[in-house]
Amino acid sequence: MLSVYRFGGGDRTTRLTHGEFWRATYTPDGAGTLHLDWRSGSVQAVAYGPGAAWLLAQVPALTGRLDPGHVFAGAHPQILAAQRDHPDVRFGASGTLYHELIPVILGQRITAGEATRQWHQLVYRLGAAAPGPRTDLRLPPCPGDLATRPSWWYHPLGIEAKRADALRHVARHAHHLHEWAALGPAIAGQRLALIPGVGQWTVGSVLATAMGDPDALAVGDYHLKNVVVHALTGRARGTDEQMLQLLAPYAGQRGRAVRLLQLAGHRAPKFGPRQRVLPTNRW
Repeated sequence: MLSVYRFGGGDRTTRLTHGEFWRATYTPDGAGTLHLDWRSGSVQAVAYGPGAAWLLAQVPALTGRLDPGHVFAGAHPQILAAQRDHPDVRFGASGTLYHELIPVILGQRITAGEATRQWHQLVYRLGAAAPGPRTDLRLPPCPGDLATRPSWWYHPLGIEAKRADALRHVARHAHHLHEWAALGPAIAGQRLALIPGVGQWTVGSVLATAMGDPDALAVGDYHLKNVVVHALTGRARGTDEQMLQLLAPYAGQRGRAVRLLQLAGHRAPKFGPRQRVLPTNRW
C-alpha cells in the first residue's frame, strides 16, 4: 500500500524496500523525514527534522490503519472476485497535499514515464537534502523555488508553460494546503479546484493518496475509463460518463472498487503500434 506514495522507482523523496519505508516531505511544522521499519515483525517508526512529531502522528493515517475498509455485497461479479482475492485493501492518507500535487500535475497530458522523469529532475535540481541519516534522500522542490522560476526554466525539463504555470500556482498556495487537508476530502477538493491548472483529474488523483478518500476518481484519465468499462461490460473502450454510470452503485467507495479491479489485473485491450514519445523540449 505504501507504494502509492512513491512516484517512480527512482523517487529520491520516497524509498520503499523489503521491510522499510523512507519519506522526506514538508509538514505544517517544517521539513521532516519518516522511517518505518517492519523487518522485525512489528512496525517501528522514527522521524527526523522539525516536522518529526507531525510525521509520527500521521503514521496511523499514512499506513491505512484509520480506514475501516468496506465489504461490497451484491456488487458486479468482477468486483466481488477482486475483493475475495484482495480482502484487505486500505486507503492511506499522507496528509501532504503539496507533495502529492506536484508529481500529479506533471502527469497531466503526458505519459507516466515522462512525468516520472520530470519529477526526478525537479527533485534533483530544487529539492534540498532531507533531515536524518540518509544522504540519498531529498525533499520535494521548495515551494519558493517553484513559484519564482520563469516558464523558460522549465522548458529544458520537458515541462511546457501550461504545466509550469500550474506548478507555480500550487507553490504559491503551499501555505494553505496543510490547512485544506484538515477540512476533509469534499471541501479540500473544492478548494483545490479553484487553483488554476488543477482540474478534475488532478483533484481525484490527489485526494486518494493525500487524504485517503475511497471515493476519489481520476475522471479524465486516458486509461481508467477503458479499464473500468472493459472490466464491467466487456467492451474494449468507454467514456468517463459510462464509467461514472457503472460505478454509481458504489458511491462513497468508487475509488476502492476501481483499485480492486486494478489489483485484480484488469486492463483494457491494446490496439495498434505504440506511439513514439517525444519530450516537449524536443518539439
